[in-house]
Amino acid sequence: DFDPATVKALLFTLLMFSGLRSVGLRLFSMATETYVSGTHSAAFITCPNMEVAKDIARGVVQKKLAACVNIVPQITSVYEWKGNIEEDSEILLMVKTRSTKVGDLAAYVRSVHPYDVAEVISVPIDQGNPPYMKWLSEVVPE
Repeated sequence: DFDPATVKALLFTLLMFSGLRSVGLRLFSMATETYVSGTHSAAFITCPNMEVAKDIARGVVQKKLAACVNIVPQITSVYEWKGNIEEDSEILLMVKTRSTKVGDLAAYVRSVHPYDVAEVISVPIDQGNPPYMKWLSEVVPE
């Protein structure tokens, strides 16, 4: 049996270690110019047309929510909506950003997107070209 003070101390130590580990990995990454997996994410957003896609792409880059947005025209999305199977032509945005900015990115997209339920999903970037990842870090502030 552990007394509550010991449990609290152990929990505090574990939390501090994980926080310090994160800071330590970032400092190591900056010093050695290596990439820490998951620092950046690729987010995907679907848009109904090119005008909306370009407006959102420009907005996220101007607001420093992304370093780069690729606009992929003419995708076909098949999905269920209100009990029906739908098939629509859409535009796909592939957004490169810091993982810490994904929440702000999603909030911005929801505020300007014409869909009732805007698709904003992201995946962490495991590895990438080191100069590109460095550029991404320079363009999108923490």
